[in-house]
Amino acid sequence: MLAANFAVVWPYLNMALQVAILFIVIYWGLFYLRGTRAANVLAGIVIALLVLTLVTDVLKFAVLSELLDGLWTVFPIAIVVMFHPELRRAFAQIGSSNPFSRKQRREETISEVVTAVSNMSSSRTGALIVFQRQIGMRAIISSGIRLDSRVNHKLLETIFSKNTALHDGGVTIENDKIIAAHCIYPLSQNYEIAPSLGTRHRAALGISEETDAVAVVVSEEKGAISIACRGNIIQNISAEKLSRFLKALLAPEQQSAINDIFRRIDEETQTQNAGSNV
Repeated sequence: MLAANFAVVWPYLNMALQVAILFIVIYWGLFYLRGTRAANVLAGIVIALLVLTLVTDVLKFAVLSELLDGLWTVFPIAIVVMFHPELRRAFAQIGSSNPFSRKQRREETISEVVTAVSNMSSSRTGALIVFQRQIGMRAIISSGIRLDSRVNHKLLETIFSKNTALHDGGVTIENDKIIAAHCIYPLSQNYEIAPSLGTRHRAALGISEETDAVAVVVSEEKGAISIACRGNIIQNISAEKLSRFLKALLAPEQQSAINDIFRRIDEETQTQNAGSNV
């Protein structure tokens, strides 16, 4: 009985499934072509073919009708030939959306940031790099210069070079991309902050107090590396330790370990304070 009912319903489900597949394919094709010259070219070709087909059907142009039937047959192949760079980019983006690729990109981003921070620490180049997490920072990003660039240690070092116009403020990283530079972050209003902390450290603490962002600071005076998150800051850490902190704080699958990280931050902060009081 169930098989008989399914046999009756299946033709309708089959048609609906085919329409859904075509819709998804067309939608994602247009999605990946949006904003490119290929999208305008494709739209122009489709409109021209539709208009010619309509005219030939209305005016009964037999020769043009045969020619257009042939064009519609080879049209998919022509699309592949004409737009192979865009199609390759679309398939590459689809392939890069899997969890393994995202994890690899995140590790590459952290590696590039740590390399840049290490180099800037050696040259005593002041820097402030903020990783946006769950809480958005649209207003802060809009205050800076939009970049939308791949994270690269040479680019970061160039941005914070004293001879560039973007070295003031900080860099915001979102989804493994440098979203903006020259961003102005809110300064911490915590009166218990050590007076020795400069503007970059106060800005790192400020953004970490207002959002769940992770901020990395390089001191211009001493070249010391610091990391701030949720109102806590650890100063004078090594590049290797920075890498371990970033991997733990920014990995989605390790969110349960964040409390342990903050516990270690508090312990290390207390140890540093105790050492400074000796």
